[in-house]
Amino acid sequence: MERISRREMLKGIGTAALGAGAWLTLRTSVGASPTPARKRVLRIAHLTDIHLAPEGPSTQGFIRCLQFVHEMKDPVDVIFNGGDSVADVFGQNAERAQSLFNHWRKVLKENCKLPVEHCVGNHDVWGWNKERSGCTGNEPNYGKKWALELFELETPYRSFDRAGWHFIVLDCTFPQGNGYTARLDDEQFEWLKADLQKAGNKPTFVLSHQPILSASAYFDGENEKTGNWVVPGAWMCIDARRVVELFYQHKNVKVCISGHIHLYDRVDYNGVTYLCNGAVSGGWWGGNYHQTPPGIGIIDLYNDGSFESQYLRYDR
Repeated sequence: MERISRREMLKGIGTAALGAGAWLTLRTSVGASPTPARKRVLRIAHLTDIHLAPEGPSTQGFIRCLQFVHEMKDPVDVIFNGGDSVADVFGQNAERAQSLFNHWRKVLKENCKLPVEHCVGNHDVWGWNKERSGCTGNEPNYGKKWALELFELETPYRSFDRAGWHFIVLDCTFPQGNGYTARLDDEQFEWLKADLQKAGNKPTFVLSHQPILSASAYFDGENEKTGNWVVPGAWMCIDARRVVELFYQHKNVKVCISGHIHLYDRVDYNGVTYLCNGAVSGGWWGGNYHQTPPGIGIIDLYNDGSFESQYLRYDR
């Protein structure tokens, strides 16, 4: 994981300063072996873990975040929504879920003019905690169906090409009792293998809600209190070993981005960069979460398969 020196951080503060409490730029990665004549082909704003609700500070905070994205001097081409868009419908009844989904749709429609590519997060899945939600599992919108309707998606995982790059959106949330685990089911894994094969040599970008590989998963909670490091399978993909091995066979996989942990880190492993890009909501709209401030990721993609990324803190 690349560490940020104090000098680099202070330089970022000076670069981004717009006054007290202004945006802070943490530049943390440059793609491998960029060519001098490379051309940027796409600029992505990665907004994840927004946890929007009608009450509290989240609405105004999200609106300010969207305003910043739309007003950047170096314009953004597309927003990637990393999931956990609403506060939580996992353990909520139908009335509360409907309220949260309606609020999300309204706020996004009124404040976003950029195209958005959506990823489903665990808090976007309705009713899987049957004890709290009162669901039986037979409801028409149960599980991911409601979120797919909200995001206008046919399936929770998919791929597409844009600007010379190949993009893969994964679905890593699967039920386990009244909770969930982070993984790919076998059907999706087989699809992923076939999709990477079809992508050929195109530089490939992967979006997931839960991280495939993350250093910050070790620090979300007291995972060392037993005397050994114990990372729950709901925090980082429990089948990361087979996914990492698959990516190792496809050298065109360049970068994987995620959220979920609300912490920021970068892990470089086997030539792939894994970015866990904090959270728009920070500590669930209560300020920083541990050492990570509320923020967004900005990823610039280039025609030579290289990339640059930064994490931007915003004044809520």
